[in-house]
Amino acid sequence: MTEDARFEDGVDKPARLIAADAEDLKVISALVQDAVASGSDMTWEPANRRFVLLLNRFRWEDRSATQRPERVRALLIINDVTGVKSQGVEKGDADTILSLLGLEWQPGKDADGAVELTFAGDGALSVQTECLNVVLQDVTRPYSAVSGKAPTHPE
Repeated sequence: MTEDARFEDGVDKPARLIAADAEDLKVISALVQDAVASGSDMTWEPANRRFVLLLNRFRWEDRSATQRPERVRALLIINDVTGVKSQGVEKGDADTILSLLGLEWQPGKDADGAVELTFAGDGALSVQTECLNVVLQDVTRPYSAVSGKAPTHPE
């Protein structure tokens, strides 16, 4: 009998997750909530049909009462991309700081659709794809969050 993975299983290992359906994407969305990036940390590579966002991801999966909050640099890679639309997001501007609130899959007619990235302050990206194929991969060791605090969302 196999057992489902738990957050504790990945505490000391870099995250590497793949989303191939809407339920998978919800897991990645939870892990990238409150990640920050600059406008220059995103790249659309039309020739490779790939959109990449370099994030400073808050490590929600490693939250204990005694540990200082941590972040890690991670790549959010969306594959099979056919187009990218933006609203309120200044691509290429290193002074623009984006705070990612979440990801959502908007299915199309067949296997196609769009990965919607929602940012604080009414910014959004719509990454059109032929199918849902998203990768989240940590690329550095965790480091103490500069603020020393976990992000909060007042109600």
